[in-house]
Amino acid sequence: MSSPADGLGRRQALGLLMGGGSSLLLGGCALNGLSEAVGEATQPLNERIEALLQGRGAVPEFDRRQVQPEALLVNSFNGTPRIAPDAYRLAVRGLVRRPLNLDLAALAALPQRECVMRHVCVEGWAAIVAWSGPRLADVLALADPSPLGAYLAIRSADQYFETWDLVSALHPQTLLATHMNGAPLPVANGAPVRLASPIKLGYKLSKWVTGLELTARLGDRLGTWEDRGYEWFAGL
Repeated sequence: MSSPADGLGRRQALGLLMGGGSSLLLGGCALNGLSEAVGEATQPLNERIEALLQGRGAVPEFDRRQVQPEALLVNSFNGTPRIAPDAYRLAVRGLVRRPLNLDLAALAALPQRECVMRHVCVEGWAAIVAWSGPRLADVLALADPSPLGAYLAIRSADQYFETWDLVSALHPQTLLATHMNGAPLPVANGAPVRLASPIKLGYKLSKWVTGLELTARLGDRLGTWEDRGYEWFAGL
């Protein structure tokens, strides 16, 4: 059985593919006009290579006793929004046959999943956290997605913006977390709903999620930090 450290090995393998000064795989880190053009041309290749390294299998999870509450740092992009639980609605739009506005009761009525995973920040720290809530795949299934959908745009109450490939969004360990370490999700950590997944770096895991939009292609915006040069796929 593979260990939780195997994800690092996959990223190291990707780093070797990106070595030697080549810009072929740097589409998510474009910093000038030429590199942007190269990035657009090679982005599908980037996705295929990283998706192959990541795979769709389940990531080994930790024991609940290994949770590290003190290691999970709190950060925000644009302050800490406070959303009244009874007013919360999750909008699901785009290439879906059944647009939705889900309240917290509707999310709680779905099958709940706890995943004890390592949260890895691009800044160099990590923490083992027990996130729980419905799977993102189950929420999207309620909306009856079109087969044309390939990407998911994610909007948050603090104006943070993210985009994911749909394969990663449908991964069985990708959650819309409403609880953390067995208790209701704290506001500072994204309450009432945040993304949690062991297959993506922390900046992909949006907090205070209010909107999901299924699209056929990526638009001009890739994400709050990706538009500033961070890698788009950001797989572990």
